[in-house]
Amino acid sequence: MGTAERVAVSNNPPMKSICLVGLDNYPVLNPAFSATYIGGESVQQTLLARAFAELGLQVSTVVKDYGQQDEEVIGAIRVLKTYRPGAGFPVLRFLYPRMTSVWRALGKADADVYYQSCAGALTGIVAEFCRQRGKIFIFRIAHDSDCLPGQQLIQYWRDRKIYEYGLRHAHLIAAQGTRQVDLLRDHYRLESVPVNMAVELPTGSDPVNRDIDVLWVNNLRPFKRPELAIALARSLPNRRVVMIGGPAPGLEDYFERVRDEARQVANLEFRGALPYAEVNQEMLRAKVFVNTSESEGFPNSFLQAWVRKVPVVSYFDPDGLIRQHGLGGVPGTPDEMVRLVENLLTEDALREDIGSRAEQFVVARYAPASVASRYLELLSGTGQHN
Repeated sequence: MGTAERVAVSNNPPMKSICLVGLDNYPVLNPAFSATYIGGESVQQTLLARAFAELGLQVSTVVKDYGQQDEEVIGAIRVLKTYRPGAGFPVLRFLYPRMTSVWRALGKADADVYYQSCAGALTGIVAEFCRQRGKIFIFRIAHDSDCLPGQQLIQYWRDRKIYEYGLRHAHLIAAQGTRQVDLLRDHYRLESVPVNMAVELPTGSDPVNRDIDVLWVNNLRPFKRPELAIALARSLPNRRVVMIGGPAPGLEDYFERVRDEARQVANLEFRGALPYAEVNQEMLRAKVFVNTSESEGFPNSFLQAWVRKVPVVSYFDPDGLIRQHGLGGVPGTPDEMVRLVENLLTEDALREDIGSRAEQFVVARYAPASVASRYLELLSGTGQHN
């Protein structure tokens, strides 16, 4: 899709409805299923769905079959069911029941705008649906690798090509920051627009006692490098370290190996997967949050920590925000990670100052209503866009 066709989005009538296509969204929407795998983009889509509904739009979402009704309404969000994971015959199930059930749900939603995030074949399917039905398609970059040909977190060559078709046919590509804008331009010659992430703002007060010294939260994948969090706990034997995270689909054996190793460390508590709401409660108890990934997009967990006045120490610094705004620390080595964390735990005044600054930074930029309004501005032509 050329630049002129992208710009033409602003000539359409104001949108009245939006469908967020996130097949893993249901466990975030329905607390009864919250022990199931929850990725960061599912949290983002759910926060945006609620914000769009509060702004007066008709909102729907397309999700997998978790055993729920074919269609239901949860908090003003219309929830449309597709296929059950594992259903169908290998190879053939890409078409039936997966593609057919997704296509049917997209049609049932009948929205003005469709929003999808994370690189995958689903990107191309939603893009083609929008092309055929004359709908607007927004694609949201979820990870830096989404912008790098051949490096996407996509297993099959076929799915990668379908994804790239969808990427080129999106009316609006939303990036998490300027680094992704540059990567997409350099590797795909496509333009994108930075749009902030959304974070759920806490409603309660801070706990009196922050009894977790160091908190690590992530789904367990090799590139998240949980073994570095275990090593950090060993290097801080007098500090209480908590790890939270469940297995990513297909990586259950890896999860078990990490869990078994973590349980050998006396001062490390491995909690496994926790519901989203419980993770937020654990954030309130933490003094320092750490991230050990070698690469990311923009982790939800950073926002969850900052909005609760918790400094972040991470090897990965999205768009240089941690350094630029003084929101924690960015070590270059494991030894430096140990020094930065220990310093924050020792210097209470420094830690509290960084925490207060981080909270103010997030509240001013990442409230869900502000993020949803930014999308409306871009689609109406009042904001800068492609």
